[in-house]
Amino acid sequence: MRNLCLLGVLCTSLAWAQAKPADQQKDVPPPSAAAVLPDAPVLTIKGFCPSSKVTASTAQPCQTVVTREQFEKLVEALQPSLDQRGKQQIAHAYPEFLIMANEAQQRGLEKTSRFEERLNFARLQILSQELVRQIQLQAADVPEKDIADYYRQHSRDFETADLQRIIVPLRGDKGKASVEDMKKEAESLHARAVAGEDFSKLQRAAYETAGVSGNTEPEPNLRNMRRRSLPLKQAAVFDLKPGEVSAVISDDTGNYIYKMVSKGMVPLDSAKKEIWNVLRQERSRKMIESVQRPFTTDVNREYFGPDLPPERQ
Repeated sequence: MRNLCLLGVLCTSLAWAQAKPADQQKDVPPPSAAAVLPDAPVLTIKGFCPSSKVTASTAQPCQTVVTREQFEKLVEALQPSLDQRGKQQIAHAYPEFLIMANEAQQRGLEKTSRFEERLNFARLQILSQELVRQIQLQAADVPEKDIADYYRQHSRDFETADLQRIIVPLRGDKGKASVEDMKKEAESLHARAVAGEDFSKLQRAAYETAGVSGNTEPEPNLRNMRRRSLPLKQAAVFDLKPGEVSAVISDDTGNYIYKMVSKGMVPLDSAKKEIWNVLRQERSRKMIESVQRPFTTDVNREYFGPDLPPERQ
């Protein structure tokens, strides 16, 4: 049971390391790790060595040693970006895998048809993963020209804006004001906003009408916003000119009034990493599709039945 738990932990660790951006992997080796030589032991499994190495003339106690070079080669094959926590989990799991696998061989389990089927399927999985890894490396080589072209063609995505916003609740607290009452209040506040009244003052008025209590001072200012920072229906406020006030934008969450304060652009140099990531994913997707597109699969529905809905997480 413990080995199954370790396997689960190891798989989770590898998946988590793969999902985390490199700059978020904060677990680092201890300073002393740099002094460990490549051929120095990092794991010593005392009392264990494959049976083929055990003879009557064995002078040294039976043990299996994993050097730093061997361990790092294993990590590189499994997940090059694995953080220190993941490496520690492999260090705990790997010896037990060796011990259990050796016992399985002693019992002849590698000769069973079940093992062969699982091994063949695992080989397919690993080969597929290796292909995806190679494609991802190729896709990461994005030409600078492609980055510049994307920036120019998607300039709207890199617009920035300083905005002011009034949020008028959809309805009053504890039935103090109906949806219709709050809609009228939003229209009234909109007229006052167009006339130039202070947005903090107008936000306080909206809360008072709705009966929203609290001592927090309204903060209508939204700085350095991007289109993607706003709900799709509200993103149109980016088309306003500085000083303009939007119409009342209503949805299921409330009523919103925006004022454009100023507009700008994310510089290309600052946007390069973001664009590179978008293009890398797109290039990877197209490469994988080019491999899969020529092939189709017919599924026997008499055997499998109709597709089932995905399981809820």
